[in-house]
Amino acid sequence: MNPKDISISDYSYQLPNEKIAVFPLKKRDQSKLLVFEQGKITDKVFAELPNLLAPHSLLVFNNTLVVHARILFHRSSGAQIEIFCLEPIGQDYPSAFSANKSCHWKCLIGNSKRWKEDILEKEILVQTEKIKFTATLIERHGQFSEVRFNWDNESFLFGELLFHAGILPLPPYLNRDAEENDEQQYQTTYAKEKGSVAAPTAGLHFTDETFTQLAKNNIHTTELTLHVGAGTFMPVKSETMLGHEMHQEHFYVSIKTINDLLSALISMAPIIAVGTTSLRTIESLYWLGVKILKNGLNQSSIFINQWDPYELGNDVETIIALEAVKNYLTSNNLQELRGITQLLIAPGYEFKLAKAIVTNFHQPNSTLLLLIAALVGEQWKSIYAHALKNDYRFLSFGDSSLLWGNNI
Repeated sequence: MNPKDISISDYSYQLPNEKIAVFPLKKRDQSKLLVFEQGKITDKVFAELPNLLAPHSLLVFNNTLVVHARILFHRSSGAQIEIFCLEPIGQDYPSAFSANKSCHWKCLIGNSKRWKEDILEKEILVQTEKIKFTATLIERHGQFSEVRFNWDNESFLFGELLFHAGILPLPPYLNRDAEENDEQQYQTTYAKEKGSVAAPTAGLHFTDETFTQLAKNNIHTTELTLHVGAGTFMPVKSETMLGHEMHQEHFYVSIKTINDLLSALISMAPIIAVGTTSLRTIESLYWLGVKILKNGLNQSSIFINQWDPYELGNDVETIIALEAVKNYLTSNNLQELRGITQLLIAPGYEFKLAKAIVTNFHQPNSTLLLLIAALVGEQWKSIYAHALKNDYRFLSFGDSSLLWGNNI
């Protein structure tokens, strides 16, 4: 079946509210781990993961850090306006967070009908300094708006002010406000690059002890960055995937990571993506390589469309595609690839790099579930039925799984 013809209603299941983990476990690596390999399901504990992987395997992590993206303002009338920062406009994430006077962001506005032309203000206390922080509505673009932020003390960067002015954005399906413990619990232990509005939750299970054991077992790790956007929670509303516009997310991949991936491919070591974000990013690298080889590429066109895998043709060997990406970087004296991906991975997709994924259990009728079905086939139904029957905890703070592709 062409992925454009897929009906999202075929990728649904009953998820009772009591199966959704509203709070995380006290110890990250004590979550359950469902292992699917060669058609068989076994139950483990996440701390056992390093012993379930072959030596020289490569785990790929998304090191993005969740920012305090929700900012609450009050108009002089008393009306509360919530500004949800999605992504910077006109500059990249590092530049936006390093701004010391003003920056523009694409935002979602809560209670937007109550915000007209006035400038919203709030006072931020950073240590002993009081800073006047303002938001100006520049333009509306459908459900999104362009907002300019200004502040009156250039010794403070936007990233610092957002941390003090904003609120950690928990997933809407948790139906609760962020608590003090969430500041630590809703970040991976290796998070470092600011930009996400949602955590790459597959990584929440990893502890320092896990990484120590991975190293002892000679299992390699590498990192990339994909800033998770609010679109990850957007439901599929169209009957078929043809009518669904996949959300776009910014990614950053160093030449070191590309070399790590190439080394694994050349030695035929399995590449295991930690989370759907890591998987979508490494698979996007292949399609970028295809584009470079077929049409060439410039810095302004590093974009993967959701339908590219189904229209470009996949006759290029994976190693050759990745070498093309590496050559593009070296020939342009770049140490890092920066791009945007809209990649939709659905049944019918042929995986090029990832052999397996470490991931949590996803919402019904979601593009994330489509990705899982693309990897394991119709057995996704058995996997999810087993998890429901055996009291696995679902969604962001839930339990984990190690799923090997059917072609392994």
